[in-house]
Amino acid sequence: MAAKSHMAIEPGMKVAAQMAVEPSEEDFQFVRQMGVEYAVVWADAAKASAEYYTERREDFDRHGIKLYGMGNSGVHNVAAITLNLPERDEKVEEYKRHIRNLGAADIPYTTYAHMANGVWSTPPETTRGGAQARAFDIDKLQEGAGGAGFGTVTELHHDYEEEELWDNFTSFAREVAPVAEEARVRIGIHPDDPPGVKLGRVPRPIFSSFAGYKRAMEIANSPNIGLCLCIGCWLEGGEAMGEGVEETIRYFGGQEKIFKVHYRNVDRPLPHFVETFVDDGYFDMYRAMKVLQEVGFDGTLIPDHIPHMGDDPRLGTAYTIAYMRALQKRAEEESVG
Repeated sequence: MAAKSHMAIEPGMKVAAQMAVEPSEEDFQFVRQMGVEYAVVWADAAKASAEYYTERREDFDRHGIKLYGMGNSGVHNVAAITLNLPERDEKVEEYKRHIRNLGAADIPYTTYAHMANGVWSTPPETTRGGAQARAFDIDKLQEGAGGAGFGTVTELHHDYEEEELWDNFTSFAREVAPVAEEARVRIGIHPDDPPGVKLGRVPRPIFSSFAGYKRAMEIANSPNIGLCLCIGCWLEGGEAMGEGVEETIRYFGGQEKIFKVHYRNVDRPLPHFVETFVDDGYFDMYRAMKVLQEVGFDGTLIPDHIPHMGDDPRLGTAYTIAYMRALQKRAEEESVG
């Protein structure tokens, strides 16, 4: 069953830009110059309201950009929800308000991360041409370099069991799914980053493998809860994910459960990886684009975690989007050839 949505989701893949929630005229011009017609943004929790979300969508509309998705930093990757800590109920209610606000504003999608104890990294390393890039090295982490990042808690009072984490997700999903369906908003759940590694007394049994996602989607049992498929995270996990990128796209894409894709590459899988330029990792990213075309993916694809290129962050964005659009065109042409 296809997800319900206010916005008429046009068929076909959509390369999108991740933009500031309140872009400048120059920002809008840059995105239009790249030939991009869709955007996703993140709002600050302090501004979260149906009125603000509507104002933002209308501003994007006036500039010729369709606002496909909006996240809320206050309810994204929240340890109170994933680990059932104090304020859990308040945060779930806040998340449900976010979903209702999106529906009222005619914004059809939001990314949500339910990572068991957040995103972890070690100090940046270099990739092609000396570009600085995010990295994770389990040996360096054990030596005390790097560590906790967004959504993490470092002072926990017990070691979590896997079923405890499944129970926390189950209660969240069953509360949120009916709200998403009523609001006609798609929720795409992002993989653990990094996947599979026990970090800070917390295992990662849910969004770290094909089998975990399959069980989670069965628990949620909603056309409006699906995947934000971060290809980079899937590649970080490598064989431990259980199925490869292409097989995962065929399975979940065939069920219309992939709502958004983060188009990112890495140099190798765990225990040590460095994020790379999209054309410079161990995976041929065209293979993902081709299968997305085959399954009729109708969501957005965005560049993600681009290594630093030059002294202007727009350089890396323009490079990556141009590469993605070229792969998209090739996949579309080959599908009718």
